[in-house]
Amino acid sequence: MRDFHLPGRSPVIAGRGMAATSMPAASLAAIEVLKAGGNALDAAIAAVALLGVIEPQSTGIGGDNFCLYAPAGGDQVIAMNGSGRASAGSTPEALRAKGLTAMVNTSVHSVTIPGAVSAWQALNAAYGRKELGYLLQPAIRAAEEGFHVHARVAHDWEEAAGKLAGHEASARHYLPGGRAPVMGQKMQFPALAATLRAIAKGGARAFYEGEIAADMVATLRALGGTQTEQDFADALLAAEFVTPIKRSWNGLDIHQCPPNGTGIITLMILGMLENMKKAEGGPLGLTRLHRHIEAARLAYRDRDAFVADPAQVEVPVEHLLSDEYLHGLARGIQDGRAMAELPPAGTLFPVHADTVYLCVVDEEGNACSFINSLFESFGSGILAEKSGVMLHNRGFGFRLQDGHPNCIAPRKRPMHTIIPGMATQNGKAVMPFGVMGGHFQPMGQSLLLSNIFEWGLDPQEAIDLARLFPREGAIQVERGIPADVVAGLDAMGHRCVAWDKPHGGGQAILMDHARGCLIGGSDPRKDGCVIGY
Repeated sequence: MRDFHLPGRSPVIAGRGMAATSMPAASLAAIEVLKAGGNALDAAIAAVALLGVIEPQSTGIGGDNFCLYAPAGGDQVIAMNGSGRASAGSTPEALRAKGLTAMVNTSVHSVTIPGAVSAWQALNAAYGRKELGYLLQPAIRAAEEGFHVHARVAHDWEEAAGKLAGHEASARHYLPGGRAPVMGQKMQFPALAATLRAIAKGGARAFYEGEIAADMVATLRALGGTQTEQDFADALLAAEFVTPIKRSWNGLDIHQCPPNGTGIITLMILGMLENMKKAEGGPLGLTRLHRHIEAARLAYRDRDAFVADPAQVEVPVEHLLSDEYLHGLARGIQDGRAMAELPPAGTLFPVHADTVYLCVVDEEGNACSFINSLFESFGSGILAEKSGVMLHNRGFGFRLQDGHPNCIAPRKRPMHTIIPGMATQNGKAVMPFGVMGGHFQPMGQSLLLSNIFEWGLDPQEAIDLARLFPREGAIQVERGIPADVVAGLDAMGHRCVAWDKPHGGGQAILMDHARGCLIGGSDPRKDGCVIGY
């Protein structure tokens, strides 16, 4: 129960429809689509297109998309993989010949062909009610008429100013007067507005063929890229419906998109922890957080070894999600101390042992879990000036290590960090959910689910709760983790470090079928909100 003496906000409760996004204007746009007769998927597309304008560091049409959609009245969850592929000329040999020894986040070679627009069109054609052109109108207006920069967006923009300054066109359009815009400053992107108008009129083909594609290719080729207009044309129909993966947990079925996405890591963390006795000390208690850290360390170890494009390499999904494997890993997690070393990926212990996420639920009960990303803040930092498209750097997820499952290759999809989530029960959607934050996302999702369904927090409380993340040999700790818990983790052998930037940003809508209401939460780490009616 929230203490009303303290800062914070209550969950939003409504009976008909609800949208939770990282910007108020996007939540409002989604609700307006619902009220105009659109469904949850329509509303999600309208919201995310707008976010690509008003939260430009996180997402845009130059990025990728994944979606989980649960139509009302059925027991099916539909999964969309809208992640783009490397160009046909992307070989390790070609990149090494250009002087690369590893992938570089600001390099032209980390720009894969954007998949978002292809995914939006495929989803809209299959399950939408409103025309795509109608859904893009809020984004077009914001780009053309301008928008005022919110606080978190301004903060992220300032942090990325150095990246933007490294490209002349990006600096011209995203650093007015040579600096990042401040909170409240008005920004306009007329070239992006024109591109969105072209997509509204001509569909995804207007993006992947013709003048817009030619501008993106010319920009990339001028920087030494291998991308071609044929690569873009081939991407028109690249987005594909895939079969989601799932795991039963705590009386629910938790659905994720399959690899090349990393939703499998969320399921692995939950599977390792599912048979452990509930820890004392509450959701921010020492034992609970220690166990979660250890499970995440093991799951991310396997992510880095195995998760890749299943069209080109074998990903052992069945093995990684098996009870035998996950419960075997769990036996190595000891409450009193941190693991000094992890076993090799895919094996057990000795026997002793800058993305947007949004969700929408409509009056009929259709539920949409939707995520769209440029990967890092402003992606590659490379702007195709004539078309106004900021290009992502998702190819930074590739390796140049020969023989590695995630080694870059022609038309290959990289390992992807963006993961929408969907919880169902007895075939009915219970909660679309997601947590942004790059590599943090599986850790964030597993914390969120546990906060709600094990610790009994409402969606807003669960999202508000302080977070931590094992990464690169340390535990990155938000300020809200109690000092005695941090000291306890250090004493166990973890190495905690204070982390200035908060971990991710989440949204969730809990569908309370018994009471006939929707209960939504939106992350205070972002600028957004939940709106319901």
